[in-house]
This record gives sequence, C-alpha cells and structure tokens, in this order.
Amino acid sequence: MIAVDRGRYTCVVEDDPQLTGAGGDPADGVGLVTAMRARELGRRSVVVGDRVALVGDTSGAPGALARIVRIADRRSVLRRTADDDDTTAEGRLERVVVANADQLVIVSSLADPPPRTGFIDRCLVAAYDADIEPLLCLTKSDLATPDGVLGYYAELDLRHVLVGPDSDLGELRRLLGGRVSVLVGHSGVGKSTLVNRLVPEADRAVGTVSAIGRGRHTSTSAVALRLPPVPEVRHHPGWIVDTPGIRSFGLAHVSADSLLHGFADLVEGTVDCPPNCEHTPDETECSLDAWVAAGNADPRRLASYRRLLASRAGETE
Repeated sequence: MIAVDRGRYTCVVEDDPQLTGAGGDPADGVGLVTAMRARELGRRSVVVGDRVALVGDTSGAPGALARIVRIADRRSVLRRTADDDDTTAEGRLERVVVANADQLVIVSSLADPPPRTGFIDRCLVAAYDADIEPLLCLTKSDLATPDGVLGYYAELDLRHVLVGPDSDLGELRRLLGGRVSVLVGHSGVGKSTLVNRLVPEADRAVGTVSAIGRGRHTSTSAVALRLPPVPEVRHHPGWIVDTPGIRSFGLAHVSADSLLHGFADLVEGTVDCPPNCEHTPDETECSLDAWVAAGNADPRRLASYRRLLASRAGETE
C-alpha cells in the first residue's frame, strides 16, 4: 500500500510476488488499484508500506474499487507516540508511521533552521527500536559545515550524506537503492525539495522557513514513491516514503532498555551500574557520570539520553 486519502487506499498490484519494486508502469507488470478496508479487518490499521491481499475489482480502471481483506505480517514497524493533543484517558496514542521499511533517513538542515540533535536522537532511538537502519541526511551544506553535528555523533557508526542545492545525489541514490526508505524531518529542512529532486514527478509541495526559523508543514500525508532508475544503481532503485513534517517524535512506546540502545556510546558505561539502575541524575551509584567524566563519551549525549528518559516518563517535553 503506497498512499491513503480519506479512507481510500492506493495499492500497487504485482504480478510477481517476489517483485521488490513497482509503481504503476505496465512494463513492470504492475498497476495501481484503489481499495477500501473490508469489515473483517476490524479496527486493525492499514498503513503505507503494508503488503495486503485484495479482492473485488482490481482492474485499476477509473471508478473501480477493490477491498483489502488481509494484511501480511510486518517485518518492521516504525512507530512514534503522538503529540499531547492526541492524548486520551488511556494515555498518549501510538502511531505507526510506516510498515516494512528497511531504512530511516533522518533529514536535518545544517542551517536555516539549525540542526536539532535532540530530534535526531529521538529518530535514532525509534529506528533501533524498529530494527531498521538509520541514515543521517544533512541538507543545506552550502550554508554551514557539518563538523558540529558529526562531532556530536563521532562515537557512533552512523552513516551520513551531505546535500546542497546543486550537489550530486549519486551517493544518496546508492544508499537508497534497493530499499524501502522512510524520510523524516522537521518542516523547513528541505525534505520536500529533496524528494522532488529524487523523484521529479512527485511534485511535493515546498514551503519556506519563517522569520523565527520554523518551516511550514508542506507534506500532509505519507506516500511511497518509486525512485526512477539511475545508472549508478544497478539493482532496483527502491522506494522512498515521504512523511509530513514532524514536530516531535514521541518515544513513550519505547522501553527504557531499548532507549539506551539508541545511545551505543553509553551502553558500555552501564556495565558497573547496580541492578535496576534507572540511570537518572538521582541514581548516586549510576556509573554513567564517571564514564563520561573519564572522556569515554560526550557529556551532551548523556544529557540528551536523560532528557529522553524524563520525557518518556512524562516529566518533561
């Protein structure tokens, strides 16, 4: 399933179940079908990236409407906890961003607006929790150097790519090739512009950054787009899933242990912690402070980890 709009789902129908890339090109043996949810699905959600079974009119003809009757098991699920506005009596709602993704592309600008490592940290935790590979895409490389951001993540084995207005996208296309990649980022970081460069026919709306450095939300719904074939990618070029500009990436659904896995540079520092240590500043026997003081990790990373712990517990944003 590649898009949803007001209860109607756009699905790619593949003649070959093993086909990993498609998108409405008859030459590929695939087509686009509009479908609705069948009642037998109950309340189970259908999200972009889901592989589904269809019945009914799957011709794709104008006005034709198929039914989604089954959702295949998901090999990965990228989730985020919704904003406070979506809090219910049972707590914050958990939202599935996309299913069956291989890679999370965290798009952050180097200037206008400046990079926010706190948001990047949240995305990394969500990626590791979903067992998908992260890729840091730093845009507007013509306006600032990446040294500060890359220095912050120096202890991590974090892949990154730099993108400027006129830069060649060959390396990025290579990293996206053959995969389903989800693009996330704050509004104004150039994500929609990047999508339009990767998939010219996508025509994603492009906004501007306001005087206070906050971008307008220009993408309103997630949509999967097939990347066009390019010479530098010999296997299938893959898919990208463009998501709306995200103000926050809540992690209330992530366990405390999984949260720590998003900070690989701190994990070894917890070896000498007492059992059931919560790693908060109030834990007098927590060994993380000594680990950082010894120069084994950046103090800003420990501060970010503890902010996320507090945020997850509902103590602060």
